[in-house]
Amino acid sequence: MKLNERSLAFYATCDAPADNAGFLYKKGGRHAAYQRRWFVLRGNMLFYFEEPGSREPVGVIILEGCTVELVEAAEEFAFAVRFAGARARTYVLAADSQAAMEGWVKALSRASFDYLRLVVRELERQLAAMCAGGCPAAPAPRPPRALPPRENGCAVWSAPPPAARPGPEPPPRPPRRRASEPSTPPAAVPFAQLHDWYGQEVRALRSRWGGSRAQP
Repeated sequence: MKLNERSLAFYATCDAPADNAGFLYKKGGRHAAYQRRWFVLRGNMLFYFEEPGSREPVGVIILEGCTVELVEAAEEFAFAVRFAGARARTYVLAADSQAAMEGWVKALSRASFDYLRLVVRELERQLAAMCAGGCPAAPAPRPPRALPPRENGCAVWSAPPPAARPGPEPPPRPPRRRASEPSTPPAAVPFAQLHDWYGQEVRALRSRWGGSRAQP
């Protein structure tokens, strides 16, 4: 499998949170001494650096098709990452403490896509069992709120608002004078006569208002 080194270096040092990170002792090869390296786990890729602030990783281990198990080694708290195949390499690592070793073994065991596939299958099985036993019915959607009646293109003040939103209540609807309205349908009355009818009420109101202002 071909890997882009520049893309790997960017992925290894990006600002996204890592799945696990810390110092581990890595055995270099056959009969080689352990070297202390800074390991960063991202997804199914285990990067290792010389120092935590290194700009590029020294190497990467792709954790697909591997098994993580404890081993007996000169270093305490050692474990191995093994791959299937006669020529596959085994990586022997060691942690600083029992808790760190257990954390790394758990994180590396869950890093492969095979593990995630098993988890998804188990969740699908549990969901199918729940549905077969009778899943709770989803709540019925609420019917849409009816729009308030309109008069002259504007909503009537006395009608309920379309949505319950906190805020000041609207002012009360102003009273209307119905006594002076003509009994004849407006469509059958000429405009001049309608203007005269409504003008009488306006003149009467103006005269009352003027008289009230004139009184001391």
